[in-house]
Amino acid sequence: MRAVMNSVVEAIGDTPLVRLDRLTRHAGVEGTILAKLDYLNPGFSKKDRAALGIIEEAERAGTLKPGQTVVELTSGNMGTGLAIVCAIRGYPFVAVMSKGNSEERARMMRALGAEVILVDQLPGSVPGQVSGGDLELVDREAKRITQERSAFRADQFHRDGNWLAHYRTTGPELWQASGGAIEVFADFIGSGGSYAGVTRALKERDPAIRCYVVEPDGAAAAAGEPVSRPDHPIQGGGYAMADLAFLKHLPVDGYLQVSGEQARETARLLARLEGIFGGFSAGANVAAALQLLGGAEAGRTIAVVICDSGLKYLSTDLWG
Repeated sequence: MRAVMNSVVEAIGDTPLVRLDRLTRHAGVEGTILAKLDYLNPGFSKKDRAALGIIEEAERAGTLKPGQTVVELTSGNMGTGLAIVCAIRGYPFVAVMSKGNSEERARMMRALGAEVILVDQLPGSVPGQVSGGDLELVDREAKRITQERSAFRADQFHRDGNWLAHYRTTGPELWQASGGAIEVFADFIGSGGSYAGVTRALKERDPAIRCYVVEPDGAAAAAGEPVSRPDHPIQGGGYAMADLAFLKHLPVDGYLQVSGEQARETARLLARLEGIFGGFSAGANVAAALQLLGGAEAGRTIAVVICDSGLKYLSTDLWG
């Protein structure tokens, strides 16, 4: 057991790794899925790691001044992580989020002391389905506020503290907890930070480990596919952005596509069969792992991350 901690920030990371044997038996596939339960972080998502990594890197570099306001666009998870870290470190935090994201996220960030600014979606957009165009509107507003308030932009799509957090913590934790048994890693990409950090960490330890990028069906821009469904329900990623900075010059052993319906049904199975209450992206990751065990990676050991909690989707059709 850990010693008494000085703040909740010290509780970020070191999350459990769990076998999903009930789910693989139900699906009738051979092999093992190891699920990293990052929804058990203080902010209920893997983004707590990236938030802490970005703030710590900025403090070391001197680009974030004491008491300076921090601004970031978010689907809710990075904003929650930053709200926690900024509260402990003494930085005012402004979260800029699309109205298309679930309302639980905005409420949680406000409860943690953040100022939350909600941006209207594009005409014709569907609540709960945030497109790349919607995200561009949020980014434009975040840039305006950053300039207006002389703030520090956390910029999760470009700050190296994001992927470095996963390189320094998530990847090594996966390797150590599995006893080096991981043969495959699959990850649903948003900023690409967790894929980049974990892939680098795992391949340094064993270059034979195969790493797959997971995207929504119809919005697999990183795979070079035409975008036909930018309004998918898998919040936090799949924004149909082909040019992700963290994926440049990084090995990708394959690309997988998962539909919103597959992600939804797999998240529900994950809850019922394994007692793991994850969100859409967790369902996407596990669905991708099941695809691999049913095909190219049959019989192998696949690691995935349970990115966030199902509690953040109670107002959506995930649990309807």
